[in-house]
Amino acid sequence: MPLRTREFAALLGAGLLGILAATSLGREEARAQFLDNLFPKETAPATKEVPPSREVAQYSFAPIVRKAAPAVVNVYVQRRVQTFSSPFAADPFFRQFFGDAFGQPSERIQSSLGSGVIVSPDGIVVTNTHVIRGRGETEIRVALADKREFDAKVLTQDDKTDIAILKIENGDHRFPTLELEDSDTLEVGDMVLAIGNPFGVGQTVTSGIVSALARSEIGNSDAQVFIQTDAAINPGNSGGALIDMSGKLVGINTMIFSQSGGSQGIGFAIPSNLVRLYVQGAAEGRKVERPWLGARLETVTREVAEGLGLDRIAGAVVARVSDSGPAARAGLTAGDVIVGVDGFEAADARAVQYRLTTRGIGSTVKIGVIRKGQPQTLELTLAAAPQPGRDDVRNLAGQHPLDGARVSNILPGVADELGIDDADGVVVVSVRRASTAARLGFQPGDIIVEINQTKVATVADLDGLLGARQRMWLVAVRRGDKVFNLQVPG
Repeated sequence: MPLRTREFAALLGAGLLGILAATSLGREEARAQFLDNLFPKETAPATKEVPPSREVAQYSFAPIVRKAAPAVVNVYVQRRVQTFSSPFAADPFFRQFFGDAFGQPSERIQSSLGSGVIVSPDGIVVTNTHVIRGRGETEIRVALADKREFDAKVLTQDDKTDIAILKIENGDHRFPTLELEDSDTLEVGDMVLAIGNPFGVGQTVTSGIVSALARSEIGNSDAQVFIQTDAAINPGNSGGALIDMSGKLVGINTMIFSQSGGSQGIGFAIPSNLVRLYVQGAAEGRKVERPWLGARLETVTREVAEGLGLDRIAGAVVARVSDSGPAARAGLTAGDVIVGVDGFEAADARAVQYRLTTRGIGSTVKIGVIRKGQPQTLELTLAAAPQPGRDDVRNLAGQHPLDGARVSNILPGVADELGIDDADGVVVVSVRRASTAARLGFQPGDIIVEINQTKVATVADLDGLLGARQRMWLVAVRRGDKVFNLQVPG
């Protein structure tokens, strides 16, 4: 640092006096001492030492990988699919309803590759639904890290959560497994490893940290909440393991954000607490049911926050409440803002649904809400949605466009399950593969509004309208916020 004029003069005077007074020092020694006082030398750096042991010098993930890698498998899928060629295939409006499945049929073999994780010694494997999903007859092979291969069958799959559970078809073996960790114990910054088979090159391990938790603004389903990591995840890693430093499974890798198709440090995994529900359900031979809230939730936006006088743009606002649902019994009312579930922050509507799903039907949870600017805590008992009656659901068959569709009256539980609003019409619940409805592109969640310009209010109305033979069918379908008019020859 430069010396101020007064300080420099003082040092110079002291130095000169020292030189004049130095009777026992030579001229050169006195000059050197003066310069040392004026410009002191920097302190010598600390001595560098060799690490005292090899253990201190060598840190490695090898023990963790050695423990976890045998339970991570490659999943190979082959399916025979029928394809159809059509002169209208390039027409966007045509493809909206017909997709690729229209025209002259031909058969080909379609292959896909992903990863999976063995979670029980008898061969229960977790992977992604999008790894095994597809039309046609499907063959699934599971290849272990030790090069053994086995056939596998699908026990359950869920498009909403992208979770699929497989069973290795060989009862004579005991397989290596990964233990599921409580994903709620994760914190941002924790070290994690991703294990899978990217690009089909073979089992690969990458390292990184937990970049974020409860990411819910991505994906297509209101049931999806993700762990974000910068551990490299690439095509082929889907269904693979995300493990912590104890070698336990904290997530199933499922997707990436990428402009090039390769890893750019933003990958996502399904939390192990949600995976656990599906593993338990598959082991017990039952379908996992999401709790029925009996309320319509919407994510708090800037406009909603300003309108309700909230100091944070976070939470899920209750848009409507069914009269006899769990939300009504808990005391929730329209306008309440849910900000937490059992002490965990709920940033949006998806986060609320995720927390309720992982708690499970029959559980009682504490809901933190903001009502008219004041915080409150309510107790909510989770229940299954009421089952539709015999007259509420119908499988359609016949010479009409909806052959192969299962439809339902729009009941509160059905609306919650499919993520639609209560509305007039009849909703498509499922579509049988290779049926007329499937070839025409009908999807679960589509609402049949009109048939031949006659409004549809119930499944009985729809079934009656479809019973008459027509030269031309005119079907009005609401999908999301848009209504499409489909014209099909009779």
